Amino acid sequence: MAAASAMASQLRSNFTSSSITKGLVSPKGISGAPLRVLPSSRRNPNFTIKAVQTDKPTYQVIQPINGDPFIGSLETPVTSSPLIAWYLSNLPAYRTAVNPLLRGVEVGLAHGFLLVGPFVKAGPLRDTPYAGGAGSLAAGGLIVILSMCLTIYGVASFKEGEPSTAPSLTLTGRKKEPDQLQTADGWAKFTGGFFFGGISGVTWAYFLLYVLNLPYFVK
Repeated sequence: MAAASAMASQLRSNFTSSSITKGLVSPKGISGAPLRVLPSSRRNPNFTIKAVQTDKPTYQVIQPINGDPFIGSLETPVTSSPLIAWYLSNLPAYRTAVNPLLRGVEVGLAHGFLLVGPFVKAGPLRDTPYAGGAGSLAAGGLIVILSMCLTIYGVASFKEGEPSTAPSLTLTGRKKEPDQLQTADGWAKFTGGFFFGGISGVTWAYFLLYVLNLPYFVK
């Protein structure tokens, strides 16, 4: 009887524990309460991205010039402003109606006149009485070197007798006379004008600084 009662109590305890712990898993190697196994429900998040369409059209700050992306140029508030356009159109390189010789003289005068100061103040003889003469000679030497570079570029880029390589149409489609600077003869005139203007600018700067003895800071 004792053995039968013990067996009955063991079966009762097993049944009770199995009904309670149904759906529970005991972790292996860890002492503690069993873990409940829940049915896995994986949800695949599905979402759609839609562009917001505003009622007001957006203004593009940078866009292709004249709305044509095939031109290869961009229109920005800086490059398209009237002030910048006026300044660029008055540079010697863009004044196509002026003779290339005169354009070269203008560019050379500006370079020769402004190159004397840095050579005088930063040259190796800046602390000697010969700073003015040495700086002026160095500026003249640089003008000669730049003129040689312009000559080499013209020989390598343009051939005698060929027409101008500059476009004959503006960006708006208006016809214009091709720039004669983009020819062998025009570039030769520009180079000669640059050399003459550069040497003249150096001479004029030296005359103002050390012949008239004007009180400039560069001295």
